[in-house]
Amino acid sequence: MPYIKVNDLEMFYEKMGFGEPVIFLHSGYSRGILAFASQLLDFQKRYTCYLPDFRGHGRTRCESLEWSMPRLADDVIDYMDALNIPKAHLIGYSLGASVGLYCAVNQPERVVTLTTIGTSGFADPSGADQFEPEWLLEHGPQETIDFAKERHEEAHRGNWQEFMRQSAKDWRLYPQLTREQIGGIGAPSLFISGEHDPFVGEERLKLLSSLVKNARFLVVPGGSHRPHMQRESPSLVNDAILDFLASHAG
Repeated sequence: MPYIKVNDLEMFYEKMGFGEPVIFLHSGYSRGILAFASQLLDFQKRYTCYLPDFRGHGRTRCESLEWSMPRLADDVIDYMDALNIPKAHLIGYSLGASVGLYCAVNQPERVVTLTTIGTSGFADPSGADQFEPEWLLEHGPQETIDFAKERHEEAHRGNWQEFMRQSAKDWRLYPQLTREQIGGIGAPSLFISGEHDPFVGEERLKLLSSLVKNARFLVVPGGSHRPHMQRESPSLVNDAILDFLASHAG
């Protein structure tokens, strides 16, 4: 699959399908095609699906190992420029959901619709300590270390500890958007959370939705932080997003 030059990046991405562009923005500790494996078959029938690997993640290459959520949002817009995509539907999960919020706040003319899964819109540092490399080396699980090494080897060039350190730092700090900034989002928006998502849930999702004019929200019954994934409720989530996109064709 292709690489494209985006500023200081050799950005890896997947592309499939036909129709209006949809850019999928993956979660932390993951990469494009892994985070949205349960969406591809449904969405490629109606949309051109783009799944880039963020700076510092997956198979995207860069000399620098530093990154932050606002920088990732800038990269998404620059990626669209490089591919001559004037505007697109954005679908983000967890980290990628917050990246989508930044795009909608800072570059509103580039966002046809915004769909988020698993973000409250505000920073929540709880849980980040257990992803610091020093904590993992002492307490495990080894599986997390192995995934960091295997999934992101090209991005961190073998320095998995710096990858985990950057990820935990970003988790604690971002998003740093005010209520006023979020309230200024003009793109039609759909906010999704699993019922039992420890980082979002119904109360926080309703607050986020209340800040954005004409936003919709969906709480997935029984869902966790990943309600769109296999073994949870991908069909329910996919149908909800596809209906939403169809009602706001670009």
